Amino acid sequence: MAPRPYWKGYLKLSLVTCPVSLTPATTEGEKIRFHTINRVTGHRVKSRYVDAETGKPLREEDEIKGYETAEGEYVTFEDEELEAVGLESTRTIDIEQFVPADSIEWIWYDKPYYLVPDDEVGQEAFAVIREAMAATDTVGISRLVLSRRERAVLLEPRGKGIVLWTLRYGDEVRQPEEIFAGLGDRKVESRLVPLIENLIEDMKQPWDASMVTDPVQARLKEIIELKQKKTKRPAKRKKKEEEEPEVPGNVVSIMDALKRSISHEKKRR
Repeated sequence: MAPRPYWKGYLKLSLVTCPVSLTPATTEGEKIRFHTINRVTGHRVKSRYVDAETGKPLREEDEIKGYETAEGEYVTFEDEELEAVGLESTRTIDIEQFVPADSIEWIWYDKPYYLVPDDEVGQEAFAVIREAMAATDTVGISRLVLSRRERAVLLEPRGKGIVLWTLRYGDEVRQPEEIFAGLGDRKVESRLVPLIENLIEDMKQPWDASMVTDPVQARLKEIIELKQKKTKRPAKRKKKEEEEPEVPGNVVSIMDALKRSISHEKKRR
């Protein structure tokens, strides 16, 4: 069963627009997670915010975000203030520019998502943008709001779809020179390198996903299954899944939009 889309909106390039959906390329659904349980009652424990000075529980309506400017001093922000500094539209991936596909180093890549057209009408516009990037060996750069945070994103053509990568911000990336600068220029004995090369050749294998399995998770699953057999309880009924939000249609004439886009860009320049 295909996973439900994480985000729905529009892909836009100049005057060409098409509805799209975004699905995470990775998942932690199989990762074992533990809850804190009251040993005496067997009930799950809930966490609550408490005032650090008074120790009293905090009401949800009294919570507010704050930035510490000095010890014990904060500048506070309402949710509306934080939302106001974000993008005007949280539902449009507007490609602002293109760069050579090999010009962005791996360290800037953060999290991958799969981007696909969300209806049949928009498939042609989506395919034209994807194939044009592939033909020119370029990737698109845009911005997008995910989980209430504005992110720079990269769009890379991949097969029939597009891989969207969130990118790290400049202050999140350490330059290698900061770390490697202290390394000396020690020369390696020439006779040692061929020995390691031979060892690498002996150990080289085709890549396979089984190389990165988690043995701890596998063992935990075995233990959980054994414990379940000892203490079986009736399964709880699952809640009815919420219906997917409807995305409005966006009928476009791809050829007309492309012609107008080219004319628009020429006039702008």
